[in-house]
Parts: sequence; C-alpha cells; structure tokens
Amino acid sequence: MNVIDFENTYSKLGPQFFEEVLFPKFENPELLQFNQELAMDLGIDTKGSSEKELALIFSGQKILEGSMPLAMAYAGHQFAHFVPQLGDGRAALLGETKGFDIQLKGAGQTYFSRRGDGRSALGPVIREYLVSEAMHQLRVPTTRALAAVLTNEKVQRHYPEPGGIFTRVAESHLRVGTFQFFAAREDTESLKTLVKYACTRHYPEASTPLEFLLAVAKKQAELVAHWMGLGFIHGVMNTDNSSIGGITIDYGPCAFMDEFDFQKTFSSIDQNGRYAYINQGPMTQWNVLRLSECLIPLIDEDSEKAIKIIQESLEFLPSYIKDKITEKMSAKLGLKAPNEKLCNQFLTYLQENKLDFTLSFRNLPLLKDENQDFYPKTKLLEEFLPTWLEQGSIEGLELINPLYIPRNHQVQKVIEDVYKGDHQSFKDFLEVLKNPFEKNEKLHHFHLPPLEDEKVTETFCGT
Repeated sequence: MNVIDFENTYSKLGPQFFEEVLFPKFENPELLQFNQELAMDLGIDTKGSSEKELALIFSGQKILEGSMPLAMAYAGHQFAHFVPQLGDGRAALLGETKGFDIQLKGAGQTYFSRRGDGRSALGPVIREYLVSEAMHQLRVPTTRALAAVLTNEKVQRHYPEPGGIFTRVAESHLRVGTFQFFAAREDTESLKTLVKYACTRHYPEASTPLEFLLAVAKKQAELVAHWMGLGFIHGVMNTDNSSIGGITIDYGPCAFMDEFDFQKTFSSIDQNGRYAYINQGPMTQWNVLRLSECLIPLIDEDSEKAIKIIQESLEFLPSYIKDKITEKMSAKLGLKAPNEKLCNQFLTYLQENKLDFTLSFRNLPLLKDENQDFYPKTKLLEEFLPTWLEQGSIEGLELINPLYIPRNHQVQKVIEDVYKGDHQSFKDFLEVLKNPFEKNEKLHHFHLPPLEDEKVTETFCGT
C-alpha cells in the first residue's frame, strides 16, 4: 500500500500554472518531528515505514507513486510594490490527499528561485511547525505541520546554519497572487479556470466570480479577527501570502505580542509599519481589492460596469472587518454584546501600562474580584471597570483566552536547543501547545513572558 494516495488536480489545470521540480540529493536526511495525528486524519499510512523512510519521503529523496512535484506560479504585491512573477522559490507541491495539499518547503531550487538556493535553515522550520500547530489548537484557520526533517547539511544565511525541510499541509496554496499572475498577463481563460478551481475547493456555494470574491472577502475578515484576538502579527501580509481559502499561510516574520502595542511590528523589513498589528484589518481589505482587480474581466465585459459592481458589492467590507474584530475582542472580555469603545479602552490601558496581551485577558477573573495586583490602578482602569463589571462575565473565559502561546523568546530558545542537539524542549513545547487553554503543571513555565534580556524584537523571513 502506498504511504500517501496522491491526487494531482492542480497540475491538470495546465502547464501555465506551474513548473515541475527535481529535488537535489541529501545524503543523510533525518526525521526531527512527525505529526502522527494529522497523518491519520489525512489517511497517510506510516505503519510499514521507518523513520529513515519517512525522512526520505519528506525531504524529496523518495518520490511516492502518484506524486508529481511542482512549483506553483504566482505574482504579488510585496510591501505595495507589484512583482509580476514570484512563484514557489523554495517550496514544492507533492500532490493532494483527501482534498489537502502536501508541500515541502526548503527542499531545493525551483524554476522560481530567482538566484536563491531554495533551501531553508532549520530555525524557520521549527518556528513554522510550532506556530502553525499552535494556531490550529487556538482554533485559527491555518496551514498545518506534518513533518520536520534535518538535512544534516549547512545552509548559508547570516552564518552557516543547519538545514531543514518542512512539510506543510493546506486546504490549498491558492493565493491572491495566483490570480494576479494571470491578470498581469491578461490571460482571461486561465483566470476563469482558476476561479472555477478555487470555488470547487473552497466555495462550492459560489456560482459566479462575484460570489467567489464576496466569499473570499468574508473569510479574510474572519481570519484577521482571529489574529487580532490573539495579539498575532503576521508580519508580511503581501498578496502572495494572502490565502484564497482564508487560512493563515507563510509563517515567516510572524509573532505573538508580549507587551501590547497598537503599532507593534516584528518583521525586520517592515520599516514603515505597513503590517503593524493595528493595520492588519485595513491590509486585509487592501488585499481583497487587489483580488477584485483581477476579476474585472470576468464580472463584466464592460470594465467600467464591472468596477461599479465590485465597488457596490464591497461597500460592506470595512465595517464588516471592524465588526468581526470587535466581536472577537468583546468575547474575550466576556461582554454580553459587542462594545467597540470598551474594547479600545481596555487595549489602550494595556498599552499605557505595557501589560502582557495574553495574560491580561487570561487574568480577567482577578480583575473581576477587584484584585489589582496584576492590573495597575489608573484613571483609565477606573473608567473601564464599572461598565465592564456591569456588561461582562468571566464565565467560560478560560475557554476563550489561552494561557499558552508560542512566545517569540520561547520559540527562539527551542531553536537554540535543537541547534545544540537537544530536542526535548521542542517536544515539550508542542505538548503544551496542544492544550493552550489548560494549565500544564509540569510545563507551566511556557506561559511566562520574556524577561528584559530575553525579548526578541525582530523576526526574519526564512529565505
């Protein structure tokens, strides 16, 4: 029996959608981590496979029957600058199973590598494994982690680092940038094919390009509300990192905030704060508008008429995004009804007092009991408290506000440990993140915010 029963629906769209991939040889790949629960959900049969064989499969050294490795073509706006050709420069789609893509990241060069080596250092592999699995347990639509492999070869970045390969699972890897690739080439037939394919995989209820656009817009709004409610900053919300399926994709310079700050950024290349925490809602809208531009010729032959239809259809989006974020924040405060003013009051209080975002919500029962050891008594708190005490309830908040998140400094510590050959903290952190709402007595130290000398203020793209 084959380990994975592959389909290749994407490759059937036509050669303009991808380039085939040949993987380089790795002499001694080694399995670092394998997600057996996810494998079972996907019907992946590993019973007769050794760790060595799994390492060969998930490093591209052994190509399974039915697999057709390919790099997907796409374009994208990178920090508002349009690049007509990007594509999978260090990723390769092995195929699909049960409707999910199986993709390797960091396994070598592709047609789209643009002078890059197509490989990944081990650090970004560990980061994406931890953060994507944490997001899943935090109930956020996301790609998933199936495997992490050590290549046992060095990758040159700022300094030589151990290499790694990540196996990513996704409902699909279609992006806004996928549509931009064909729109930039005025390839209307491929755009029609792509819309039909995207609807089949993600929105079977959508029967027209306009219905598809509106469905994507709503999913994107719901996704960014999840992010905001967790203090999560994606870092690089470029259109090539914006999923059509409304899932979180590409965990490069991402991070969860410790001390709350509306303007917080982590990406080392986001010098102007384009993708700061507070800007994620507007940037979601911006990305949807870029998708809408691609669909103009499909909505009406008269472009002016198509633009008017789109404008009228998307008028709801700014308030819809804001409402979804307010709903999420209000639920975290235990409010009986959404209250934007009260949410902003509390967040402003957190910023003024440099309080930890995650623990400030987790510890709300202390505030309800008027135990203000955690919460400094200020004029703003005194203004907030009476309304919150009247409108809020702490019942069930421990099921909404997590205790454990993949904090930046802890992720960095795990990476350093693995680089030294110690894999235990990686396994421990994964165990904690499986149940982020429940206290783990044995591993409770993972809830701690960083000390001053532990703070990680910048994160970097894996390339």
